[in-house]
Amino acid sequence: MVPRMEVVDLGLCEYPRAYEIQKQTLEEKRRNPLFPDRLYLVEHPRVFTFGRKSAQDLRRPSPSFVIERGGEATFHNPGQLVAYPILSLREGERDIGFYLRSLEQVVMETIAHWGIVSARTEGATGVWVEEGQKKIASIGVALKGWITLHGIALNVENDLQGFHEIHPCGFSGAVMTSMKEILGERCPRLEEVKRKLVLSFEKHFDRKRLS
Repeated sequence: MVPRMEVVDLGLCEYPRAYEIQKQTLEEKRRNPLFPDRLYLVEHPRVFTFGRKSAQDLRRPSPSFVIERGGEATFHNPGQLVAYPILSLREGERDIGFYLRSLEQVVMETIAHWGIVSARTEGATGVWVEEGQKKIASIGVALKGWITLHGIALNVENDLQGFHEIHPCGFSGAVMTSMKEILGERCPRLEEVKRKLVLSFEKHFDRKRLS
């Protein structure tokens, strides 16, 4: 049976609230094996998050949160599409490398719809463009009992200046780019990118969206 998945658009949502929603959904899935998978879509007001690989003594801009996802520092702000899948991984999916590569593939297929050629870079999780010189999407996840948390941040039409206040995923802030920076006036609206990403997600993770 194809697992059911609800898609929930949180709109513009403060990071602590979205984080709490993720944790509540995970606990509900732990209590009830029949609780459907969820894909949360969200934009965050300006915020920085730091993962497990971040240096403990690092000076952090405000507001910032230290969380249990993999990876180092990243930046969120309006115009960036963030997707948090809360999935119960099945037998054939229970491999962190497979899960990360699948998330990358969802993004790569999404932006290819607008002619953006992307690729993976060895040892640097995420989605890269311009022959690996620029990063357009960051990916950081956590797994708890094979239930997923955190996810994807795709730069669509957001201001990239905040990345210069940190070293995103260990790189210079100058490495980050966006669909707007690449496409200019041809950049699609965020709502269009959401729709395409959801379709790609359903396909690559073999989930059936609940209407």
